Amino acid sequence: MTDLPRPAVRPASANFSSGPCAKIPGWTPDKLSNALTGRSHRSSEGKARLKRAIALTREVLDVPKDYLIGIVPASDTGAVEMALWSLLGERGVDLLAWESFGEGWVGDVVKQLKLKGSRVLKAAYGDLPDLAQVDFARDVVFTWNGTTSGVRVPNADWIAADREGLTICDATSAAFAQVLDFSKLDVVTFSWQKVLGGEGAHGVLILSPRAARRLETYTPPWPLPKIFRMTSGGKLIAGLFEGETINTPSMLCVEDYIVALEWAEAVGGLKALQARADANAAVIDRWVERTPWAHHLAKDRATRSNTSVCLTLDGGEALAKAIARTLEAEGVAYDIGAYRDAPPGLRIWCGATVETADVEALTRWIDWAQAKFSN
Repeated sequence: MTDLPRPAVRPASANFSSGPCAKIPGWTPDKLSNALTGRSHRSSEGKARLKRAIALTREVLDVPKDYLIGIVPASDTGAVEMALWSLLGERGVDLLAWESFGEGWVGDVVKQLKLKGSRVLKAAYGDLPDLAQVDFARDVVFTWNGTTSGVRVPNADWIAADREGLTICDATSAAFAQVLDFSKLDVVTFSWQKVLGGEGAHGVLILSPRAARRLETYTPPWPLPKIFRMTSGGKLIAGLFEGETINTPSMLCVEDYIVALEWAEAVGGLKALQARADANAAVIDRWVERTPWAHHLAKDRATRSNTSVCLTLDGGEALAKAIARTLEAEGVAYDIGAYRDAPPGLRIWCGATVETADVEALTRWIDWAQAKFSN
């Protein structure tokens, strides 16, 4: 193979990290000029901005009116662990794992909470567990989109509408890009540094009426740290879902999230965000189809992520690392190596804040780099 000519067009943004992901198009620090820096988050103005973030989340994500939305500490991890520590133990639990973050929740429940009624349904990277084996008389914990494998559940059809247990869904790289059927979900968590490119350290926790009822009728047998407590005297702490955060949030990060949500509204809302992610992922699909040495890690097209697109390459780890290193040095693509626990390859973020033209340009640079190292 001969060297390919260096591509003439570079991505306008080289940020293809899967989290924190690319900022919204046209973002500059000036967009945060309204942030309440130096002010208390408990002031009337601070609470108003937090309430604004919650209201926009409900509007853009199309969250049902009777679901609760809270801004919580410690990113998506904090939101998931609040749910696990507060809600589990009332009945048996099915845990689904097919990539690193799902494996993490298995570890929390089996090794830390030590729930004896736990059942783990696992699949290797690239596949899903057999969803037909899930028992909805039990609680169910799963990731909607496997950020480290590029494998997502295809829809919510497999979830029983008449379930007895709760469904606890880590939706951190699916929210705002994939169709979440809230009627099938009792707990939804995400971190806003994923699809909308917000700054880190904060999580969002969404509870159905069924989940809220569990909180008020069940007390777990283990002690709960302060940052996990959502009830007082057997009643839900309503303020948590009205902008009264458990600990001090960054008002800069809150403002950044509001700016991203307002951008989302301006470009057409949820369907537009999903369409942008779909268009970006389609670029990679077409490239893989015409590229004999690149392959989707997700084997089934119906379960391929449109955000965290994971690829394996003929040439293995050495080639993948060489391509990622070279494109970073060129200022063309940052942070596109596979996750540390995943099979070697590339992971390209295709969420809504990425421009399709940048993904197109990136594929040409990957071709260039592969030719460079395959001679």
